[in-house]
Amino acid sequence: MKQTIKQIIPQSVWYFARNIYDAIRRAPEMPAAYLHPWRRESIKRLAELKDVHKGKRAFIIGNGPSLKQTDLSKLENEITFGMNRIYLAFPEWGFKTTYICVTNDLVVEQFVDDFNQLTMPKFIAWRSHRHFSQQLTVHQLPIFIYTSYTGPRFATDVRGRVWEGATVTNLALQLAYYMGVDKAILIGVDHNFKDKGEANKTVVSEGDDPNHFMPNYFGKGVKWQLPDLDTSEIGYTFAREAYRKAGREVVDATVGGKLTIFPKVDYESLF
Repeated sequence: MKQTIKQIIPQSVWYFARNIYDAIRRAPEMPAAYLHPWRRESIKRLAELKDVHKGKRAFIIGNGPSLKQTDLSKLENEITFGMNRIYLAFPEWGFKTTYICVTNDLVVEQFVDDFNQLTMPKFIAWRSHRHFSQQLTVHQLPIFIYTSYTGPRFATDVRGRVWEGATVTNLALQLAYYMGVDKAILIGVDHNFKDKGEANKTVVSEGDDPNHFMPNYFGKGVKWQLPDLDTSEIGYTFAREAYRKAGREVVDATVGGKLTIFPKVDYESLF
């Protein structure tokens, strides 16, 4: 039925109606997403990061098993965006990522204490602010990003709404763009999961994690959501075109990665 309606209604009208519907769905979130003291402070801190890495390159590090085949020691002095539980690798690497990004509420809910211990700037979805103690000082808080599941787009200004595109990698790409990064390089974005099932379905891990770089990443008993690779590709396509339009680029240096949206480059050739 939905497809039939789309065939009848002009595309411009369909997109307009969809965007209005999405905006109505987001309406209950709006006041706090812009007016809450924590969000106002986050917007202020984000303003200070505008073009902070202008003209430079940055590595966006996924959490796929391919990281075990990647010489990450080369990244110690690079600008790096880590995601979710990437901090589990810090002791082995001997250094920390420049930034941490998290959009999945289940990750924050289960590991908020871990995130509280991290000292680098942390960009976390606003919906997860409820997991953080009211006793934290402003400087102890993450930078909260108002992310949404609806209204597909690429945000060039992350102080406003940012579409998640079904993966935290899309948030990292939008943050890097806002910070002025000229060349965003993906590694560890395998775009391939051994666990299959309904996109976004919440499951509980029954043992070692085969989908990430460590078996205890989402180990036994941890709740996580199955990937939505199709939607993430929509977000990646938005990112590719936004960077191209600005005369910048996103490349994929993931060892053996299955993603085909971005130009492939050999990781070792970057050094």
